[in-house]
Amino acid sequence: MAEPSCDVIEGHYLETGEGLFFAVKGLVHPPDRFLAILRYAPDPGGERQKNGQRYRRLYHFAEQEQLLRARYPQYLAFDPVCQATLQSVPRSCVRRIYDPRRRLQEIRQQPERDPVEDDALAFASFLQHEAHIPWASLGISGSLLIGLHTPYSDLDITVYGAQNCRAVQRALQQALAAGTGSGISRLDRQGVADLYVERVADTRMAFTDFVQVEQGKVNQGQFRGRLYFIRFVKEPAEVEERYGDYQYTPLGRVGIAATVTDAGESLFTPCSYLLEGVRLLHGPSAGRVAITPVGTGLNPVPTEIVSFRARFSEQAQAGDRVQAWGTVERVQARDGRVWHRLLLGNHPEDTMVLQR
Repeated sequence: MAEPSCDVIEGHYLETGEGLFFAVKGLVHPPDRFLAILRYAPDPGGERQKNGQRYRRLYHFAEQEQLLRARYPQYLAFDPVCQATLQSVPRSCVRRIYDPRRRLQEIRQQPERDPVEDDALAFASFLQHEAHIPWASLGISGSLLIGLHTPYSDLDITVYGAQNCRAVQRALQQALAAGTGSGISRLDRQGVADLYVERVADTRMAFTDFVQVEQGKVNQGQFRGRLYFIRFVKEPAEVEERYGDYQYTPLGRVGIAATVTDAGESLFTPCSYLLEGVRLLHGPSAGRVAITPVGTGLNPVPTEIVSFRARFSEQAQAGDRVQAWGTVERVQARDGRVWHRLLLGNHPEDTMVLQR
């Protein structure tokens, strides 16, 4: 197994002995596995190429899990903490770990770069300069990290550390408001439409709702005409949770209407939103989600929304009234505290929209 040079967290990629590439999810992992989702798999008809081998990108959960169940079941395992079967990579199956920060350092030191590498470095340089953050807080993820990018690839940037993340957020807000000379801009209507087409299979929502929640985000846009996406990630030392500190029990699928009281953690991946005035949605008013009774007696009411998918970051602000559909989970801490949360991102029907 390849030994990690640092904590393996959100933004890293793992290559397995079979040549599969997994994107690591979250900051907390079991002792023997990394929680990660399949992104690329060897395929003679694939559109990507590396070292003479062709690869196919797997965009959606359904196709990822279909392939894993059929050919690589060792990468689907029941997790006793989350009480669910999750995509994950046993540490013994890791051939190589790809570190976003190390990749950015390599690009900076290269005497020659291709156009995607050049744009990625220019964008990272812009963020570093405008936000006044250290180079060590920035990394390159996605296809460029693992050498499977094409001339049309997006720029996937990861920012590490809460203070650095907020500094970059402020710099982006200022640059997008100024709108001149920086090469950075919000997505135009075609860009939003293209993004919607890419995501709608995994996050089904009306286009008007999609535009409404996406238009205020700074974590995605265009730089030099190329789509960018920024993932804001805390350092492991900034997160107190360790594997097993909490037990998560799925209770069923629900829809809710609620007011966001605190969106201070919405920037990050994973992200969260604290709620009040929560109302459970039932029947046709719950949209596309078929409500499942949860527990017995009164249904538990979630007090927060949580997602491990970056697409749900910056989805709402404090004071917004939202509707959301996902899996309600019972959370029990080691000290006996119990509460409920709504988890988004594990089903295509999971959404979070602003209530008109």
